[in-house]
Amino acid sequence: MTISDPVHQRIEQLISSEKVVLFMKGTAQMPQCGFSARTVQALDTIGVAFTTVDVLSDPEIRQGIKDFSEWPTIPQLYVDKEFIGGCDIVTQMMGSGELHTLLGVTYEPPAPPEMVITDAFAAAIQAAQADGAQGQLRLQVSPNWEYGIGFSALEAGDLEVEANGLKILVDAASAKRADGIRLDFQEGTAGGVIVDNPNEPPAVRRLPVQGLQQMMAAGRPIHLFDVRTPEEWSTARIEGATLVDEAGYAQLMALPKDAMIVMYCHHGIRSMQAAGQLLEAGFRNVFNLEGGIDAWSDQVDASVPRY
Repeated sequence: MTISDPVHQRIEQLISSEKVVLFMKGTAQMPQCGFSARTVQALDTIGVAFTTVDVLSDPEIRQGIKDFSEWPTIPQLYVDKEFIGGCDIVTQMMGSGELHTLLGVTYEPPAPPEMVITDAFAAAIQAAQADGAQGQLRLQVSPNWEYGIGFSALEAGDLEVEANGLKILVDAASAKRADGIRLDFQEGTAGGVIVDNPNEPPAVRRLPVQGLQQMMAAGRPIHLFDVRTPEEWSTARIEGATLVDEAGYAQLMALPKDAMIVMYCHHGIRSMQAAGQLLEAGFRNVFNLEGGIDAWSDQVDASVPRY
């Protein structure tokens, strides 16, 4: 490709427009391939500003950037007009601190995170391994607090954690976000992996009625609160719940900030608003019962009157 080639000229303009330019599939907000997503995660973790170019929306650039860099794959990262590499190279450079240095960011070597693994989670993983799951257990935590749990081979820069008989791989980008995490497992159709991460900004969690039923049957320390009116409470209620009247409110606010709290109303709308207010008050482990008491009556306990 010659300097007069219009595609070549466009690429020159793009990599000259910003210090850090990433040619990728999709956008930073919505990557369209795993390699692009991992590269975006690396840059987000370092905390630098960068510009992306979606090659899927521009076929000329998609092929042109490969010819320009003489590199056959996407994504491709440029810093100060210099081609750095693709996903694997960027990930390795981030793990070693080279990428931080290149971008002018102070590098702090990651430490293996502390993790709490429950017996139930360990048993579920060991069962998966016995069924033929290949590789080593891996945990990933994205900058948006999305969790990936699966099996893969050891990669450059990985940290290895041992907890409750399991060896867990954590990439350097996830290590700080995973520190102090607790991994649990619940059986059943509404069960699965339960993540409790003290680093994650609090958010109201959605709880299906079957999930509440299983938690109650397992004897988990749940605090169940009903935000409906006293009239509705007298018509129907879930056993073990507390009405949020004056006394109930005082009881609720006296709970530890890390207590497991489940809020419900008739259909789940009022309780979602109330759960959000609990987050603002500093509570960190708040659930909203999906569908409210109506779903509970319909799907779990038909003896509870519907209205």
